[in-house]
Amino acid sequence: MLDFLKTPGKGVNLKKFFHLSGFKIALLLTLVVLCIYYLDPKLLALIELKTLDLRFLSRGKVPTSEKVALVTIDEKSLDELGRWPWPRTRMAQLLDALVKEEVGVVGFDIVWAEPDENSELKSLQAVKRKVAELQLMNPELERYLAQALRNADSDRILADSLARSQRAILGYFFHFTPQETSGHKEKGPPEEPPNLTTYNLVKFTSEEAARVSLFEAAYPAANIPVLSQAAEGAGYFNIFPDPDGTVRWAPLVIKYRERFYCALSLAVLQKYLDNSPLGLRIAEFGVDQVRLGNLSIPANEEGRLLINYRGPQKTFPHYSATDVIHGRIPPTALREKIVLVGATAIGIYDIRVTPFEHVYPGLEIHANVIDSILQGHFLYRPNWITLMDLLVVIVLGVMLGAILPHLKAHWGALLAGGLFLSVAVLGKYLFEALGVWMNLTYPSLNLILIYLGVTGYRYMTEEREKKKIRGAFQYYLTPSVVEEMLQNPEKLKLGGEKKDLTVLFSDIRGFTSISEKMTPDGLVKFLNEYLTKMTDVVFKYDGLLDKYMGDAIMAIWGAPLDQPDHVRRACLTALDMVEELHRLQKKWSAEGMPFLNIGIGVNSGLMVVGNMGSDRRFDYTVMGDSVNLGSRLEGLNKLYGTNIIVSEMTFERVRDEFWVRELDLVRVKGKDQPVKIYELLSLVKTASPDQRALAEGFHAALAEYRKREWDKAREAFQNLLARFPHDGPAKLYLERCQTLSQNPPPTDWDGVYTLTTK
Repeated sequence: MLDFLKTPGKGVNLKKFFHLSGFKIALLLTLVVLCIYYLDPKLLALIELKTLDLRFLSRGKVPTSEKVALVTIDEKSLDELGRWPWPRTRMAQLLDALVKEEVGVVGFDIVWAEPDENSELKSLQAVKRKVAELQLMNPELERYLAQALRNADSDRILADSLARSQRAILGYFFHFTPQETSGHKEKGPPEEPPNLTTYNLVKFTSEEAARVSLFEAAYPAANIPVLSQAAEGAGYFNIFPDPDGTVRWAPLVIKYRERFYCALSLAVLQKYLDNSPLGLRIAEFGVDQVRLGNLSIPANEEGRLLINYRGPQKTFPHYSATDVIHGRIPPTALREKIVLVGATAIGIYDIRVTPFEHVYPGLEIHANVIDSILQGHFLYRPNWITLMDLLVVIVLGVMLGAILPHLKAHWGALLAGGLFLSVAVLGKYLFEALGVWMNLTYPSLNLILIYLGVTGYRYMTEEREKKKIRGAFQYYLTPSVVEEMLQNPEKLKLGGEKKDLTVLFSDIRGFTSISEKMTPDGLVKFLNEYLTKMTDVVFKYDGLLDKYMGDAIMAIWGAPLDQPDHVRRACLTALDMVEELHRLQKKWSAEGMPFLNIGIGVNSGLMVVGNMGSDRRFDYTVMGDSVNLGSRLEGLNKLYGTNIIVSEMTFERVRDEFWVRELDLVRVKGKDQPVKIYELLSLVKTASPDQRALAEGFHAALAEYRKREWDKAREAFQNLLARFPHDGPAKLYLERCQTLSQNPPPTDWDGVYTLTTK
């Protein structure tokens, strides 16, 4: 039985087996996840970006520095001032109004790449050319035309406004693809546009660093020279979304014709901070440091800043451009602030996707970058975070691999879920408290893979083991016990061990002589019916049917599963077996079958239980003196004429539940120590008056017998037989009294009856 478990004499620890296998699977999967982490496939990188978005949403809105405001060309402005694009005189009017509000610096998220060719200017230029052709020019006309041309030159008007303000930073953008710049390539590379803000402190840490590839533009779409020269500086407003279309990074460095240019946000900040110098240090791996004055900005190796969004749109105050022009904003609302000007009206503004919203004005992205730098409140992935990512993956793998194999699937799911929540809380804390972006995708992937891998492996292997266990025990245990073994394999002890158990032996009296009177077919049918009924009784009390030995039955309680009440179960089984025998006797008598009786012996104590046999074949059984005594007790029923004999070791554990009578103090063959034996009659609560009278009368007679009062004992047993003429123990003791009265025992006689046969 169970040759798949272990060799005889040695136990199998299924728990250890699963632990080792589960742990190895966990370590293997952890190694796989670490390799994937190194490769960083695009799909998982995208998932991690989504987890970053969730952290923004979970954190919510954070306080701003209150130093940044937006002046927007919104629907209200278009309704009052006309459709976009506005004439540049209108933009000059807006800038003059901002100067009047005493703003700190103005940044335009707008590019004026072509001259403003309005019809009035064209007409005046045509008149001037015609007057020159006709030679009609005179000083007064010349002065008039010059003044009219100045009044009609909106580019010059805006340039004058920019120059007067001394606080305007223009925006522009770079082209990167050949398709965007094909026309320029035909003409050759143009001159560099004037007044673009660059890094005036650029340092390469080595010769290799000078060859590092950064964002390199093909051509700038800059403002016309008259405007560029009048402004305090200019910065690009290029934004590069991630592969999913979400803007999470702001490029702080773009290379063009061996020079490094800065973003609009940095150009605005430089002006706001009293023209603090912009510094850039490039190492072999890429951008090492971006500095603005004494402020270090944590850009990655590509020169990009991870944007720490302050919240959803309108986290920063928005003021309509028409309200600014008409003086309808609160006093001091914009004083000393950084003001970004751009379009937000639907249909004309730069719509972007951010972690907070799918419709987000690009203008406000620049505000987030500026405010984050002003507060020094950055998000970044420091060098040590990679080591932490790997450490978290490894620790989770080891923890889950060590614990998960010991848990059922639902408890394992709770454990994995708890660890996932712990990692999520850690990532949230680092994100919100320290501004550190910890990777959550790979720890989560490791948790999922290990849970599915270990649980799946356990399911497949345990199902295979369960099938073998079910096949091995289904004929020896009740189905309910087999199912409990399968549900709780950790309770299953199949190795050799010494354990407190109860064993039952039963045998048919005179079976040999009965079998000689029956045909082979009749004998088989007769024996099968008897064994089936007796086995059903054993299974009723969850006993282990150890074996059949011809007409004999051996059963065990307390193994392979622990049964704290194994003694009680065995005694109930013995009583029910006798009751079932009485029903069979009536049935067989009506069928003309021979009468038979059985003897049952029950003993409890320490026994060696486990797989025993040879290397080729072995059984799960018990061995030891306690087992042998149980077998001897079964045989004593022949001598005493009883059905059930239990040892004192069994009776002492159930004396309050069962009605017994003490039979004798015997010394069985092979043992020196005498054992007190009892006949099991019934449960205390169901004992009949006759059973109570029989036990009490027998105990009184036995007491006289042990006091060597042979005549009194003989008289007591005779009176007992007068009421119970078929009582076997009374008959036996009556014979003993007669014999001992004629041949008295020695003076040191202790009342022990020594058996000379098995």
